[in-house]
Amino acid sequence: MGKILKKILRFSTLLKVLTLICLSGLLLAYLTPFVHPNTFKILPFFGLAYPVILFCTLLLLLIWSLAKSKWALITLAVLLIGGKLHFRMIALGSNETELPSEDRILNIMSYNVRLFDLYTSEESDRYTKRNAIFQYIQDKNPDIICFQEFYHQDKPTKFSTRDTLISLLGIKDYHERYAHKLRGRQNFGVTILSKYELIAKGDVMFSSQGENDFNYCIYVDIVKNLDTFRVYNVHLQSIRLEQEDYSDFQDETGEKEEKSTIRLMIDKLRIAYPKRAEQARTVMEHVLTSPYPTIVCGDFNDTPMSYAYNQFNKSLTDAFRNCSSGIGSTYVGKVPAGRIDYIFHTGNLKSTHFEIQKEAFSDHRAISCKIYKDTLL
Repeated sequence: MGKILKKILRFSTLLKVLTLICLSGLLLAYLTPFVHPNTFKILPFFGLAYPVILFCTLLLLLIWSLAKSKWALITLAVLLIGGKLHFRMIALGSNETELPSEDRILNIMSYNVRLFDLYTSEESDRYTKRNAIFQYIQDKNPDIICFQEFYHQDKPTKFSTRDTLISLLGIKDYHERYAHKLRGRQNFGVTILSKYELIAKGDVMFSSQGENDFNYCIYVDIVKNLDTFRVYNVHLQSIRLEQEDYSDFQDETGEKEEKSTIRLMIDKLRIAYPKRAEQARTVMEHVLTSPYPTIVCGDFNDTPMSYAYNQFNKSLTDAFRNCSSGIGSTYVGKVPAGRIDYIFHTGNLKSTHFEIQKEAFSDHRAISCKIYKDTLL
């Protein structure tokens, strides 16, 4: 009987330690959206790990509840402290049943196309993903489409992208910003294609822009049926986790080893988080000067439990949470990240029919929704 009691006590002690670790991690995750990454450099990682920490906490809550322990109340109290933060990861919205006429609606799409799979290892598959992306966009037929990681080659070229899309969609105007490589006449960056007149175009400059950073923000002012909208296309700092980024380091014995993917990812995330924070603040400062109802689209490379996301969420409406349901994962690459692509809008606009692409042709899924002016304001 004494041995059984010791095992129970040992298991109980282990559970208490695990609970304290989870609850501490959860409290730190709550701070992530409000504390600049430069203030506490490890804090963003708790925001990134939030879904895992939350799942473990809920599991521990169930165990303590079944055991009828006071630890269940402690765990529940810490969960309740999170309040509305827990709802950043899920959407409980609904679509509008009565929509205005189509000439008042702006059908908008945002899509990180990963260079249209230009560098696929199989030469025979070089056009497969590109053509699938073209077909998907043509089927959806958006009025405005914001591309990140866009690739365009100056003529003459066999790998046509921008000109093909202009022809397929009946595009009237566009705005773009690229890093240009003279060799091969190649362009890498962001672009906005529009079926409607652009009365203004501009860039938001990032002070943290590095020589090898291809992350930009551009904006356009669009007129549709006498309504004017400002649309931003944002691509916040990438971690640029690529095979050629692997480097050697010395272990404790002095021998060189290849950096593991996990260690490399942590190193790059630690550099990227402060850059994204400053870029997000810069964009939002610009957004707040907009004279028109405004839409912000893009790949933020950050989750809803992040400082970068919070800069937009403080003043704008997250269209996904406003009119969709579920978790809404948009990133399908090797690193689990969940929802990192967004469409935000100002309070004088309404959003409905948010859609996330089902079949992925890039490491991101396209997102789209219908946006129109709220006539009640």
